[in-house]
Amino acid sequence: MKNVFKFGFLGLAIAVGTAACNSATSESENTADSLETVIEESIEATIDSLDSIGDAAIDSLDSLTND
Repeated sequence: MKNVFKFGFLGLAIAVGTAACNSATSESENTADSLETVIEESIEATIDSLDSIGDAAIDSLDSLTND
């Protein structure tokens, strides 16, 4: 019976130690998530810029045809 408790506490210690060491993985996941957010924002800004350039080109062509 004593050995069961010893192995139980040993398993608990290993589980807690493993959970503590895996917290770095969570930080890297957070870094990846923030990097993904930055990339998505950059892509959206680029799309908005291209849309505005396209709108300006259409407006200039419309003004040429209306003249």
